Amino acid sequence: MISAHDGETLPDIARHFGLSYNDITIANPGIDPWTPKAGARVLLPLQFILPDKPRKDIVLNLANMRMYYYPPKRPGTLFTYPAALGRKGWNTPLGQTTIVAKAVNPAWTVPVSIRREHAAKGNPLPAVVNPGPDNLLGKYALLLGFSRYLIHGTNKPYGIGMQVIHGCVRLYPEVIEALFKKTSVGTKVRIIHQPYMTAWEGGMLYLEAHEPLAVMQSFA
Repeated sequence: MISAHDGETLPDIARHFGLSYNDITIANPGIDPWTPKAGARVLLPLQFILPDKPRKDIVLNLANMRMYYYPPKRPGTLFTYPAALGRKGWNTPLGQTTIVAKAVNPAWTVPVSIRREHAAKGNPLPAVVNPGPDNLLGKYALLLGFSRYLIHGTNKPYGIGMQVIHGCVRLYPEVIEALFKKTSVGTKVRIIHQPYMTAWEGGMLYLEAHEPLAVMQSFA
C-alpha cells in the first residue's frame, strides 16, 4: 500500500504503477477516484495470475483487460500492461493474429461507421485525422492481421482499463512506445477471454475472477 499525495488521483497512481482505472478503483472501493484525501492508504493490486496459454509472444486477455508480453530473447521474462478495449457493439475480437506493420505518428483513417456515429452526436470527424494531439491513435501503432484492428497509444490515458473504444487495443503512451521498440513485425498476438484464472503458490490455491465480457466470435 502507499499513501496518496495531495492533488493526486487514483488514475494518476494507477498509471505510475502500470495499473488501470478499473484495477485501482476495484481494489479501493472506499476512496473517491478523483479526489482522494491526502494520506489516504491506497491498495495496489500488483500480483497477477497468468492466463492458461503458451507463455510466448503477446497474449491479451479481454476478461481482465490486460496484455502479457513474453520477449523471445529473454526466456522467463514477462511484461504486463493494462489495456482499453472495444465497447459494446464494437468488441475487440478473439483469435490469433500477428503484427503485420508498425507505424510512428500514424494518421487515422476514420471508418465511415465511426464518422457517422460522431456526426449523429454533433461532433463530425474528417476522413483522415493527421498526427498530433487530436489523433486518438497516439504516437505509435502496431497493425494487426485482423483488418482495421490496431494496438496503439492514446491521447486519453484515463480510459485505460475500460471498454471505451471502437474495437482496437489502446495502451498508455509510454507503454505503447516501449512495446513498439520491443516487438517486431511477425510477432504473434493471441486474443483470449479467460475470466477465471487459478494458480498455486506456497501450497495455496489462488483464484482471480472477473466478470465475463460479451465477446466477438473468434476470427479464423
